[in-house]
Amino acid sequence: MDPEATGTTLTCARCGTTAEGFPPTWTCSVENGGRHYFCDDCARANLRAIEGRLDSAWW
Repeated sequence: MDPEATGTTLTCARCGTTAEGFPPTWTCSVENGGRHYFCDDCARANLRAIEGRLDSAWW
């Protein structure tokens, strides 16, 4: 489901920041079958772990 199309408020899985819709600078990660969204600050701080496909529990 597309959060932007449904008017959903997203919450960063790492720091709890909220945003309306799906900001283009946020990152979506699929872990254990569920989608996790990360704000641009958290995504930037953990870029290597995200690109290495580590689960967010490791970073």
